[in-house]
Amino acid sequence: MQRKKAIIIGAGPAGLTAAYELLKTTDIQPIIFEMSQDIGGISKTAVYKGNRIDIGGHRFFSKSSRVMNWWLNIMPLQEQPAIDDLLLNRSLPLASTKTGADPEKKDLVMLLRSRLSRIFFLRRFFDYPITLTWTTFRNLGAIRIVKIGCTYLWARFFPIKNEQSLEDFLINRFGRELYETFFRDYTEKVWGVPCHQIPADWGAQRIKGLSITKTIKHALKKNLVKDRSLDQKGTETSLIEQFLYPKLGPGQLWEEVARQVVAMGGEIHMDHQVVGMRVDGKNVQTATVLDGERGVTREYEADFFISTMPIKDLVASMDCDHLPDEVKKLADGLMYRDFITVGLLLNRIQLKNNTNYLSLNNIVPDNWIYIQEKEVKLGRLQIFNNWSPYMVQDKDTIWIGLEYFCNKGDELWEMEDADFIRFAIDELVRIDIIEKDNVLDATLLRVEKTYPAYFGTYDRFDRIRHFTDSIDNLFLVGRNGMHRYNNADHSMLTAMTAVENIKKGVPGKDNIWAINTEDAYHEEKEGK
Repeated sequence: MQRKKAIIIGAGPAGLTAAYELLKTTDIQPIIFEMSQDIGGISKTAVYKGNRIDIGGHRFFSKSSRVMNWWLNIMPLQEQPAIDDLLLNRSLPLASTKTGADPEKKDLVMLLRSRLSRIFFLRRFFDYPITLTWTTFRNLGAIRIVKIGCTYLWARFFPIKNEQSLEDFLINRFGRELYETFFRDYTEKVWGVPCHQIPADWGAQRIKGLSITKTIKHALKKNLVKDRSLDQKGTETSLIEQFLYPKLGPGQLWEEVARQVVAMGGEIHMDHQVVGMRVDGKNVQTATVLDGERGVTREYEADFFISTMPIKDLVASMDCDHLPDEVKKLADGLMYRDFITVGLLLNRIQLKNNTNYLSLNNIVPDNWIYIQEKEVKLGRLQIFNNWSPYMVQDKDTIWIGLEYFCNKGDELWEMEDADFIRFAIDELVRIDIIEKDNVLDATLLRVEKTYPAYFGTYDRFDRIRHFTDSIDNLFLVGRNGMHRYNNADHSMLTAMTAVENIKKGVPGKDNIWAINTEDAYHEEKEGK
């Protein structure tokens, strides 16, 4: 009897998870087509002269025990200290796991890292999320603090009814003054549109249950109890204290998953783009694939099709007699935010470590910093030394990533690489983070369709979903595959659920779409 096949579009976290799960739990052969030359999608690790770039910053943390165990099955948790732990005489925050995983001797090791991310505003640091501390009061000043308190109380007693926009969502939870101080300008910098044009759905998905009350409770607990375990499932994602991180960046884990997929009999074809999909009745029959190296196309038959490609491109590729014109137009109207990272190698940074966290060369210990200074377009600043000391070729240098949010074709996107790098350096100088002669080297990366947007035609997305769900053997998973701003763990769970549906013959797709929408996932410890 011929073995059934599943074509998987995309070798990012969702696609690779689907392939791995198919091989582990079924006799279905996965065939992955990846249009680029890179494994991991936006979770890949780029390398420039031995220095590694994590695009966007990927903390390996999940409220799902299944996902946490999955990661640690691929890469064992460190047992011995990393190089920065050794040099700083810093003890491991977790008791020995008896895995023998020593990051100084082995590469396939998951590090346990402390989390710190702060806001840079008014040339000062603020906790993220904002905490009601003396430092916060001093940095903001008495007048602004009074306004924050008054507008927060007003929002609690007289909330905006029937939240329609992200602006409504944020004001109801933080008050107008805090919203206008810390949320409005940065959010508009990220998305390129005013907050009142972004649906409240975005806040419900990304900010989840975070509130001032929970932030205060967490701060009190943090000061009273030192939690050294990995079990932080009862903690809001924005408040976690530590996370897992592959020694050589997130792409390392997905490259290892890809290696195991191939070793188990799966196929991965790089530089192969799905450009067509023939749909007959309620099933996809074939996928047309362009071999980028040879410049030829070929049709592939399969029993199941799992897609992580942007829905906009998926629908456009369909050859289907019953594809409604409305669905075509709505899919074409879906919008995305694109992304540019500038990697800068420095001999020093002007920011000083004024925290209780230890760090090499006494640099600021943040994993990333939200830049909320209005006079620059820079959105976030990654400090890769603090993600993993092995991301940096020379431990005496500082390797940072400057993150810009843009749209393909706009002024930022169209700027020449050398001009953009000079522009980025000038912005850091302007806000007193570096001096020009601190820069040793630089590079630039552009990534399309990094963030699926919740505006454009998204308000009628249910029409698109209704059509794609009606195709029995087509499963949409992952961030762009579902046009949902999922984290990697959510994307993995959608892939796992899709495989379970295939294995059990479940006809519906509702349980896939339910990932990262249930209150239980957001608020409570999820132990499955």
